[in-house]
This record gives sequence, C-alpha cells and structure tokens, in this order.
Amino acid sequence: MFNLFKPNPTKKLRKQLAKLQQEAMAATRKGDIRKSSELSAEADIIWKEIQKIEGQ
Repeated sequence: MFNLFKPNPTKKLRKQLAKLQQEAMAATRKGDIRKSSELSAEADIIWKEIQKIEGQ
C-alpha cells in the first residue's frame, strides 16, 4: 500500500521507448531505412535499461 506514493522508475523510459518506436515506424514508412535503424537501436538500448531496472 505504501508503494503507492513511490515514483515508477521506468515510466519515463517507457515513454521514451514508445516515442522512439513511433519515430522509427514513421521513418520506415517514409523510406528512410538508415534513420529507422538508428532509432530502433536507441529503442533497444532503452528496452535493456528497463529490463535491468525491473529485473532487480
């Protein structure tokens, strides 16, 4: 019950992840594969950080 007031450490990272994934999808649709790959790589790094935090 007292965890209710603690901030979620992954909330900000998940927002960044969703934004990067959307940007990567938009870049793919526009045909910019290089930018899509770069954004996907950044998203993978953030995803690994989220997994590390939640795995504790």
